[in-house]
Amino acid sequence: MTSTDTTSGKSGRVAVVTGGSRGIGRAISLELAARGNTVVVNYTDNAAAAEETVATIAAAGGTATAVKADVADEDAVSALFDRAAAEFGGVDVVVNSAGRLALSTIADLDLTVLDALHRVNIRGTFVVAKQAARRLRGGGSFVSMSTSVVGTQLPTYGAYAASKGAVEAITLILARELRGRDITVNAVAPGPTATALFLDGKSEDQIATLAKNPPLERLGTPEDIARVVAFLTGPEGHWINGQILRANGGMI
Repeated sequence: MTSTDTTSGKSGRVAVVTGGSRGIGRAISLELAARGNTVVVNYTDNAAAAEETVATIAAAGGTATAVKADVADEDAVSALFDRAAAEFGGVDVVVNSAGRLALSTIADLDLTVLDALHRVNIRGTFVVAKQAARRLRGGGSFVSMSTSVVGTQLPTYGAYAASKGAVEAITLILARELRGRDITVNAVAPGPTATALFLDGKSEDQIATLAKNPPLERLGTPEDIARVVAFLTGPEGHWINGQILRANGGMI
């Protein structure tokens, strides 16, 4: 895998971002790197996208490496954290941005699709959280990704919202389990965000309607979410712990 290094703008902190090569995960990788974190960009299939993200970080003077791992594979995720420790000395920030989306009414839901979605979104979160709980250094942070649909409960989002409800359920529990270690645990729940994952399969009218829902009357951007994650994992946000932050522009 590609690894780059520089001494400019270094914070000395190391961040592991799962699903860090595309969409919101890519924006998080870039934002954390811009704030001086060394970033381990995890990906599952698209090596080219991961290497492009690493190259973008390097071009801006940052440090990054791309590491392949299936977040639901415990051995692969353990090896991912081993790699971060071996190359950079340890881990201070873990952002579990890897996830899957599948839309269907409950009546028509293909249970094999449900199993695949939950394997990544629920099992994957537990696998990554398990390693984060064991490996994060004091002063560190773990952030998982939920969705505002857990609250809005839109039709056809049943399987996805259920999986993210599980993510939210473990947030305060894990924060309490890490008592005394100076490690924060939070979840960010984006609203409609202009990523390929969100836009795929939607008509222009559907997108326009969703964009008008928040009082700010626009879709979120990956950069909007990345800045929230950067705040939670930085010193300014370290008093926030065990929370679900709904980053959705005031979406109802």
